[in-house]
Amino acid sequence: MSDGALSKRAFLKQVLVGVTGGAALPTVARAASDGAPAPKEIVPPQAVNENHILRMMKDVTRALAKPIEKRRWGMVIDLKKCVGCSACTINCATENALPPGVVYRPVLEEQLGTYPNVGRRFVPRPCMQCEEPPCTKVCPVGATFKRPDGITAIDYDQCIGCRYCLTACPYSSRTSDFGDFFTQGVGLDPKNLQPYEKRDTLEYHEKRNRAKHDSPVGNARKCTFCIHRIENGMLPSCVSTCIGHATMFGDLDDPKSLVAELSGSPRAMRLREEIGTKPKVLYLV
Repeated sequence: MSDGALSKRAFLKQVLVGVTGGAALPTVARAASDGAPAPKEIVPPQAVNENHILRMMKDVTRALAKPIEKRRWGMVIDLKKCVGCSACTINCATENALPPGVVYRPVLEEQLGTYPNVGRRFVPRPCMQCEEPPCTKVCPVGATFKRPDGITAIDYDQCIGCRYCLTACPYSSRTSDFGDFFTQGVGLDPKNLQPYEKRDTLEYHEKRNRAKHDSPVGNARKCTFCIHRIENGMLPSCVSTCIGHATMFGDLDDPKSLVAELSGSPRAMRLREEIGTKPKVLYLV
């Protein structure tokens, strides 16, 4: 090596010092350079101007380290960023293998202003995951219940399909699974279902197959905040697929989380807050 040349290690150190302004290197970088084993964290510590997806992943990881009753999952949707693409609706249907007529996250359209000064606003509407859910109070068999982390869930084995909860929900966030398949009505033999209609659903960490006409066929169904994903350290499918970065998710009881920060915005509001359901889905208007 010539006198003016730098070793690879020295050159890397110079570059990192230039990027960080001489500040201490992140834990992951130090571990790699010192030959020590990498830390167990899935994602590195928060950085300035950090990607919001990376920040939310850390928020979820931090929440999962707490007891389940100490978590309070919530969602914040920025209506100024939603472009009405319905990518969240489609990805939710794919993630949860939803059949015809069952939609967990529709995107509603609202017209603003009067002609000729008119505009449109798009309002994604998942389950509001209410603090005081009306649906749990009307279920005659206790199939709809509130988990310790605040997520309202449905016990498919207990549900009798009476649909009282559909009527009680003030947000129309529930639908019923009547056992339909996309193959039906298009001239194909209903017995010859497509592969995507035969695959298992994974809601609530349970493998269920609708092709056998077992639960959740005949049951009430709703958004679960993708419990099977978040409890494995991932974000809900609608959050990760939002092309406008309009949907945020995390623990509302964690002051460091992105959703807790946004929930204090003067733009934050809840749908039908006056009826006392205390939704954990907030909108920025």
